[in-house]
Amino acid sequence: MSFEFTARLEDFGTRSLLTHAVMAITFSGAILSGLFVDGELGLVSFVAFLNFTAGAWVVQSIHSLGNARTDDAYTGILSVLLDTTGERTYRGLDTGRLARLLTLIAAVTAVSLLTAGQVLSGVLVSIGIVAIGSVALITAMVGFLIALGSSYDASERKLATELDQNRDDGATE
Repeated sequence: MSFEFTARLEDFGTRSLLTHAVMAITFSGAILSGLFVDGELGLVSFVAFLNFTAGAWVVQSIHSLGNARTDDAYTGILSVLLDTTGERTYRGLDTGRLARLLTLIAAVTAVSLLTAGQVLSGVLVSIGIVAIGSVALITAMVGFLIALGSSYDASERKLATELDQNRDDGATE
C-alpha cells in the first residue's frame, strides 16, 4: 500500500527538514514553558520538551551519519532550505558542514543552559548541565564523524573517477 505522503518521505532531505521542524517546535516549547509557565507544570514541561528535542537531535545525527554513506547528494539542512543545486566538491574535511553543526550545537546548548539555570534549582541544575552537555558532546562527535565520512566518500569518488579516466585513456592508446 503506497501513500503519496509516505513517498515524499523517501528523500533524506525531506525527512531531515521535517525532523528539524519538529525539533525547532519542541525546543521552542521547552524555552517558552520553562520561562513563562510557573510551578511544577512549567518545570515538568521544560524537562519533557527538552528531553524530546535532545532525543530527536541525537536520532537525526545518527540518521545523518548513515546517510553520509549513500550516494545521496544531500549536503545539509541549509542546502535543502536554500534549494541549491549542483554537486559541491570538498578537499579534506567537510569543514562547512562541521562548522554549521558546531555553531548550531553551541547556540542550542547556550540557550538550554541559560534556561535551565533560570528554571531549575539545587541539585537539578547540576543534573541538567551534565545532561545538556552530554547531548551536545554526543552530537558534536557524531557531526565530526559525518563530516569525516563525507570527506572520505568524496575522496573515494574522486579516486574512482581518476582511475576510470586513466583506464579509458590507456585503452585508446
